[in-house]
Amino acid sequence: MHSHLHTKDNVGCEDIMNALEECHNRNFLFKAFGGCNQLKADVNKCLSSERGKKGVRNRETGLERRARIEAVWQNMDEGDYSALEEFTKRGS
Repeated sequence: MHSHLHTKDNVGCEDIMNALEECHNRNFLFKAFGGCNQLKADVNKCLSSERGKKGVRNRETGLERRARIEAVWQNMDEGDYSALEEFTKRGS
């Protein structure tokens, strides 16, 4: 299996990816005649699910960040720039 797939984001798929890797190492003819096809489909399904979960997390983080930025802008419109200084100190 490709090393870049074995990451912290895909921990939920580690077992199935290892099973596919073992299947590929089993025998060339077994692999060539489709003996690993179902495992490959399962890996793709699992990775797709993990990617979807990551997308949801990223969207939530983005919405939270956007709300914080809009609050800072609102304060700046009112003439209060202290929130901007605090926001930039956090490194966000």
